[in-house]
Amino acid sequence: MPCRRKSPDTQRPSGLSVTEIRKTAIDAARKAGLLLKEHLGEARQIEFKGAVDLVTEMDKRAEALIISDLKVAFPDHGILTEESAEVKTSTGHRWIIDPLDGTTNYAHRLPFFCVSLAFETAGKVALGVVYNPMLDELFVAEPGKGATLNGRAITVSKTDALDRSLLATGFPYDLRTSKENNLDNFTLFTLRAQAIRRAGSAALDLSYVAAGRFDGFWEMKLKAWDVAAAALIVTEAGGRITDFTGGEFSIFGGRCLASNGLIHGEMLDTLLKKEIDIDL
Repeated sequence: MPCRRKSPDTQRPSGLSVTEIRKTAIDAARKAGLLLKEHLGEARQIEFKGAVDLVTEMDKRAEALIISDLKVAFPDHGILTEESAEVKTSTGHRWIIDPLDGTTNYAHRLPFFCVSLAFETAGKVALGVVYNPMLDELFVAEPGKGATLNGRAITVSKTDALDRSLLATGFPYDLRTSKENNLDNFTLFTLRAQAIRRAGSAALDLSYVAAGRFDGFWEMKLKAWDVAAAALIVTEAGGRITDFTGGEFSIFGGRCLASNGLIHGEMLDTLLKKEIDIDL
């Protein structure tokens, strides 16, 4: 991997303390994650935002806990989160939060979910934190500083062929009503990859790409809070992220193709439905 530029750990150009930002984000993610873990399996209120799109009382409780901590530490920062109205400010600093990524899993007591926090300044994500409380796994990344899992550096896999790759994906919540639903891409990748997993948390799927557990990931109709933190973790671990055509990735673009870089071309070919020889 290329040598990364080290940046001072005392303050950002804006004067904000990097240490304070990172510590606040990590502490909030851990607190929310432990709250979710403690209440997994308990009776709870479940609401439907759509036919298959759920929100539980624990989404809201975890979100409230995170927002409370952020407002105490940074009262003038904006907040974009899944379950509440956006808080806009003129500071150029904003937190992008998914308090419970994997709500359907959580509602069914399936222990695969996470908390995701990203800090954005001047339109760029400057910190990504993803916490899996069930395994006590904390993924963190900052631009130019690499990505870590529980404090140890992580890198993407070295798998260099799609037919030897383990991929991850998900399906949009309007799967039943929209023709743009990822089923066609899923069929193509099923025939071309070694295997595919559909685990139910985009932020964890991307973090697992960063850690080399998955070789690639694709999904459509994602929201900023699904990908803001984990996308940075992937790129800082040496991976590549684009849209489905190979264009520049945006956390607001909806479509995400992430990989170890080595299989990215083959994944793009598949999404663009170019012919690839398959031995059946």
